[in-house]
Amino acid sequence: MTTRREPTARQMRLAVELRRLRDAAGLNARQAAALLGVSPVQISHIESGLSGVSEERLRRLAAHYACTDAEFVDALVAMAADRTRGWWEEYRGLLPTSFLDLAELDHHASFRRDVAILYVPGLLQTEDYARAVFSSRVPEVTHEELELRVRHRMARRVTIEGPAPIPYEVVIHEAALRIRVGDRAASRAQLARLLELSEAKHITMRVIPFDLDDFARAASTMTYVGGPVLKLDTVVRDVPHGSAFIDSEAQLSAFRTRFRKIEDVSLDPERSRDFIHRLAKEL
Repeated sequence: MTTRREPTARQMRLAVELRRLRDAAGLNARQAAALLGVSPVQISHIESGLSGVSEERLRRLAAHYACTDAEFVDALVAMAADRTRGWWEEYRGLLPTSFLDLAELDHHASFRRDVAILYVPGLLQTEDYARAVFSSRVPEVTHEELELRVRHRMARRVTIEGPAPIPYEVVIHEAALRIRVGDRAASRAQLARLLELSEAKHITMRVIPFDLDDFARAASTMTYVGGPVLKLDTVVRDVPHGSAFIDSEAQLSAFRTRFRKIEDVSLDPERSRDFIHRLAKEL
C-alpha cells in the first residue's frame, strides 16, 4: 500500500483510535502485527496515519483488541474506506494544511457548537468581515493568499447554508459583537447577517452580555464538532501555529460540560436576537 506523505487530520484520527484500542488491549505493535501476519513497520505506518487499513484488517484488529462497540467499529470502518476529495482539495499547497483539515472536519460533522469571545465565528462571517480578520494577522499574508483565505472561508459556509446543513449551536460574547474588525459598514453588515442566520431552524444563537454574571465559565473560545459516534467527536482550539484538534474522551467530556455551563449563563435565542438588533441600531 502506498505510504502517505502528509496524512489529513481525519486519517490521523483513525490512526490514533486504532493505537488507543491496541493500548487498551495491552498489546504491543509486534503482537498486533503477528495477528495480521504483517510486519511491525506496517502497524507503525497504520498507527501514524502513513498507511491506510482495509475493512477486513480493521475488523480483525478490533476483534483481537476485544472492542465490542459495534457502532464505533463501523464508524472507524467508514473512516478507513472514505476516499472523499472535497472542494477543499483545490487549496492544497496554496493554504496551510490546517485550513483543509478544518474544512474536512466540517464536511463530516454531525453537528457543531461554537463559543466565540473576540471574533464572530468563521462560519457566520461576511466576506468583508473575514477579509478584515485575515488582514490583521501577523505575519502579514500576500494579497493573493488573503483572497484565497477569504474564498476558502466563504466556501466553508456550506456546512450551515448548503443543501444539508448540520445543527449548529453558537454562543457569542458581546465583545465579539462590538469590536469593529472592519469599518462601521462591515460591522453593520455582519450584525445583519447574524440576525438573518439566527432565524434558521437548525441554528441556535445565544449571546453573553458584558453585564452577565458567571462569565468566567466562558473565558476562552472553543469549537466542538460532532462525529458519527460520541467517541469520534473533536474539539478545535486556536493555537499560535494554527488549530489544535483535541480528541481524548476525558477532554471531550470536559468540553461538553463547559459548553452546557456557558449556555446556562447566556441569553436565550429570542433575547439574543433582540440584543443583536439593538447593537445594530446603535451603528
